[in-house]
Amino acid sequence: MEDWKIKTAVLWSLLEFCMITVFIVLLQSMQTAQGYTAETPEMTLVLAVTYLIPPIMAFLSLTMKNSISRWVNIILSIFFIVMIPFGTGFEMIPTAYLPPMILMAIVEVMALVLIIWYAWKSKQKA
Repeated sequence: MEDWKIKTAVLWSLLEFCMITVFIVLLQSMQTAQGYTAETPEMTLVLAVTYLIPPIMAFLSLTMKNSISRWVNIILSIFFIVMIPFGTGFEMIPTAYLPPMILMAIVEVMALVLIIWYAWKSKQKA
């Protein structure tokens, strides 16, 4: 198995861990803040689908054909990078909770950039 596929699978797993951490911090901050609002069923479905993508991509990165894996990794990474500002909920949380959220967002972006880098470099090696 190629080295870049293992690296991208591990990075997708790291992204999933960061997403779960952000969700936990967001829930905790929303419970302690005034005006706590419960999520709608539609939002819960969107979150469930979003949280399923990284572990599925970790598996698919290892099993898909190289050319397909390369492009799927690049496209989904770019999508997640664009979506990070919308999904972290910076506007909804108290400022005391901002440092861990910013740290997780930085780690998420770094993991996604590395996925793009490894996928792109794999094309040059082929």
